[in-house]
Amino acid sequence: MREHPYAPWFAVGSVCVGAFMGQLDASIVTLAFPALERDFSASLAAAQWVSLAYLLALVGLLAGAGRLADAVGRKLVYLYGFLVFTVASAACGLAPTLGALIGFRVLQAAGAAMLQANSVALVVTSVPRARMRAALGMQAAAQALGLALGPTVGGLLVGSAGWRWVFWVNVPVGCAALVVGRYLLPRTRERADAARFDWPGLLLIAAASTAALLAISGASGLGLSGAAIAALAVVAGVATAAFGVRERRAASPLVDIALLRTPAISAGLAGAMCGYLVLFGPLALVPQILAGRGATYAGLVLTTLPAGFALAALTADRLLPRRLGNRSRCVLGGFLSTVAAALLCLGVSGWSLFLLGLGLGLFIPANNTAVMAAVPRRLSATAGGMVNMTRGIGTALGIAVVTLFLHSTGEGARLAFAAMAAVAVVATATGLVARTPGEPRT
Repeated sequence: MREHPYAPWFAVGSVCVGAFMGQLDASIVTLAFPALERDFSASLAAAQWVSLAYLLALVGLLAGAGRLADAVGRKLVYLYGFLVFTVASAACGLAPTLGALIGFRVLQAAGAAMLQANSVALVVTSVPRARMRAALGMQAAAQALGLALGPTVGGLLVGSAGWRWVFWVNVPVGCAALVVGRYLLPRTRERADAARFDWPGLLLIAAASTAALLAISGASGLGLSGAAIAALAVVAGVATAAFGVRERRAASPLVDIALLRTPAISAGLAGAMCGYLVLFGPLALVPQILAGRGATYAGLVLTTLPAGFALAALTADRLLPRRLGNRSRCVLGGFLSTVAAALLCLGVSGWSLFLLGLGLGLFIPANNTAVMAAVPRRLSATAGGMVNMTRGIGTALGIAVVTLFLHSTGEGARLAFAAMAAVAVVATATGLVARTPGEPRT
């Protein structure tokens, strides 16, 4: 099969399964919160740890998983990631207590980190460079599709079969993906030196991200005291500073600081964080705004956002002129996203969300292409892990910032959309330096 003319696209399709499942699992679980509260006699704050623990573990492990894959092989780590994710999904469905479920979700996040850290790198190494942007667009569209179907599928499963099937649905898909990936994914032909793994760096970045997200969540009504929130903010700042010092001195750093000196990479990572913040913010905000009109109506309106994203990600390479490079596409997508977020300040509508999805569907694939094209292929998984880590941070911030605005002020919804518009402006600015090597400065 690897010799077939369409073998690269078969490999991309295999990666898209992991991208789809990762986003489906991220959005499907929120529908199970009421059932978890009932079955385990838990509060909503406790039930939310089922998502929070997964997100924190994922953000903390992504860069490490990418580094490991560069050393031992991307395909190997990707397939083992699917195995861990599948086994953990089955265990989540069998969890006897809420504490056990949270623990299994951390294990599931470890598998997801092995998948996500390698997905971009596997796409990059599977297709010709000239088709990289189209392939990354397919991957982004698969993520958007999983995101869009999560609430609908979750509602159906919880309502008809129970919350445990929210996790068991991953098992047959994971088994099939293991078989397909075994035969279709390319082996790593260029590897980084298998130097000593940077465990201190991993622990520091996990501590920084965990403390920062908990501090924001605490300010959003998680139930932490003011002193605890302040302490968490201090821990986040100290851990971040210590991580920077560690990575400059480490013989084999978790995050290659030298890569960040390349403007296309550092600006692109900042753009990825901003893009996913703007993408995920409305997913938490719109259901709150439209709660009085019913979950079905809110879900249908909200689906226009990932639908626009998927449409732009899949068709932009065919419909837009080829001379329109990554820089121009990032600026155009960022501008459309800014306009859409500004319109949402005036009121939520399906058309505004669709326009926001179109803008982000242009921006994110072009931004990711610019980052990956600026990285040596032997470090593709390391860079892919960094892209996905910033994406995870952006996702968490999108949800946390929205919750913070809603909790702190009566005009929270309008201010949250205004904040998203400001972040979209920042994303547009990062697009000005997003340029593939050899691409003209248009």
